[in-house]
Amino acid sequence: MTTMHSPALEVQTRPRRRMPKATLLIGLVLLFILIVAALFPQYLARYSPTDFDYQAILQGPNAKHVFGTDNFGRDILSRIIYGTRVDMQIAIFTTLFPFIFGTLLGALTGYLGKWSDAVVGRVADLVVVFPFLVLVIAIVSVLGPGLSNMYIAVSAVGWVSYWRLTRGEVMAQKKAEYAQAGRVLGYSPGRILLRHLLPNAVTPAIVYLMTDMSLGILLGASLGYLGLGAQPPTPEWGVMVSDGKNFMATAWWISTFPGLALTLAGVTFSLIGDGLADALRPRA
Repeated sequence: MTTMHSPALEVQTRPRRRMPKATLLIGLVLLFILIVAALFPQYLARYSPTDFDYQAILQGPNAKHVFGTDNFGRDILSRIIYGTRVDMQIAIFTTLFPFIFGTLLGALTGYLGKWSDAVVGRVADLVVVFPFLVLVIAIVSVLGPGLSNMYIAVSAVGWVSYWRLTRGEVMAQKKAEYAQAGRVLGYSPGRILLRHLLPNAVTPAIVYLMTDMSLGILLGASLGYLGLGAQPPTPEWGVMVSDGKNFMATAWWISTFPGLALTLAGVTFSLIGDGLADALRPRA
């Protein structure tokens, strides 16, 4: 007897492809624009970001200077475009090392447990006792202002969140059937951890990484505002906001447009983080 197949049933049971979320697409488009501005500022900016023009001091937005000029006659739009390179660098280097170190350490301690987990846990508790920004400012103050010292300070503090995320995921994944099957087949602990557990446990850390990049840009802007980040005349958005704080009543554009650039970068990474969280979420 021939079994009849229902086309309608086949359509219903066929797995549907998940379409990218609109927030992820928008975030990727904005990120592409920021990357282009960071890689090719010399082709997008009309003026040098550091040359003074004393005949164009404190000019408001006009046809020649779309975003106006600052108190040294420097074009605000050109400085924002060149500042994209610095702030994207800040976003990468304030998160890359904490992500790599925290993820690998979390995977190792989550898999081994016992004394290694206890030792690293005490160190992490010691780090999070102090407010994040206060501790970063204290380290930078000791090492001296500058981007390199800022990266060192953030790396010394920022790994804890990635360690906690990956550690929890590995502790849950190592009890799964595929991990137990690997032990039965005689796989080494290193192979089980790096080739099987870590790829399945790193997703939350990747999603958090995108959000952390937006926080890294804001942190760089905050330290630049305090004089501990990028140093003049380097065009950096936080430094530009700081430069214009004394001219808000007469030249609002000096701080406003760099502040909007900071907002745009923060929204970009937040959209990508939300989109990745939805795209990587397991389907029922």
